[in-house]
Amino acid sequence: MAQHVLIIDDTEINLILFAALVKKLEDCEPHTFAQAAAALVWAEAHVPDLVIVDYMMPDIDGLEFIRRMRQMPGREWVPVVMITANDQKQLRYRALDLGANDFLTKPVDKVEFLARTRNMLVVSDARKQLTDRAAWLAEEVRVATAEIVARERETVIRLCRAAEFRDPETGAHILRMAHYSWLIARQLGLPVADQDLLLEAAPLHDIGKVGIADKILLKPGRLDADEFEIMKQHAIFGHELLRGSASRVLQAGANIALGHHEKFDGSGYPSGLTGQSIPIFSRIVAVADVFDALTSERPYKSAWTLQAASDFLRQGAGSHFDPDCLNAFFEVWEDAMVIRDQFKEAT
Repeated sequence: MAQHVLIIDDTEINLILFAALVKKLEDCEPHTFAQAAAALVWAEAHVPDLVIVDYMMPDIDGLEFIRRMRQMPGREWVPVVMITANDQKQLRYRALDLGANDFLTKPVDKVEFLARTRNMLVVSDARKQLTDRAAWLAEEVRVATAEIVARERETVIRLCRAAEFRDPETGAHILRMAHYSWLIARQLGLPVADQDLLLEAAPLHDIGKVGIADKILLKPGRLDADEFEIMKQHAIFGHELLRGSASRVLQAGANIALGHHEKFDGSGYPSGLTGQSIPIFSRIVAVADVFDALTSERPYKSAWTLQAASDFLRQGAGSHFDPDCLNAFFEVWEDAMVIRDQFKEAT
């Protein structure tokens, strides 16, 4: 592949000479400009492999050319050779500060020109190969990471399906409450990475129910006090099942499982946490989970109306639910209704 050398000099004979010398190098194509402004336009549309620029030019001199070119994205590391007079040391210092890499002294020696140009092109090619290698490695990492995320997602889905086999709650409930949680997190302004993590981890909130006996988990009527104490253990079981994993999703799922039945006023379980001491993911899931549980039909109850469920949530602001999470949910009510329709129960 040809390497492109940008040459700027306001003296026509110099342009002809330098272009002829560049053509002597293998696979090199010169691009000559007598005006720096025109060369800058070319540089905006093309990334040169090397720039050779004279200092003394009208309007835009060599220093200003370097400064402007270095500001262009992707041109920060293009090698630049500046042509100066032999006694212009202060000028060279300024050029180095602006990004010049090497110098040629007037009158330009042909042998020195070829040697310095060849060396700079070798540097340019090496940097380009390094950049290409870095891009290739980044793509390999992206692919590998995507595969890990896909396996992680599959693990979460399989764990949730295992819980579904024993719990009367449905897969549609899990999808709805996870997406409601994501909507709340987005409205609260959580980082996008946290929003996505919550969407992945929220379905694990009730995974601990796999440890609850069928006679309690599947009881059609209201649990008595002793049975409810046993049922409350599912929060701890879920945390124990998921904690200690290297997976961020399972780590988040462990904390959600443990904390999604905590209440804002401290009357929840298993730890009686209050207010901001309850992890934000758990506070969010508490709103999403209760809303969907109330508005979903189960073998042991009819679905509440949207109005009744909304009234119940609002009555629990500051006691059961974090008011900020609750307000965020109602602020995205229309989006929540779209999700509710999207993930309907199978009939």
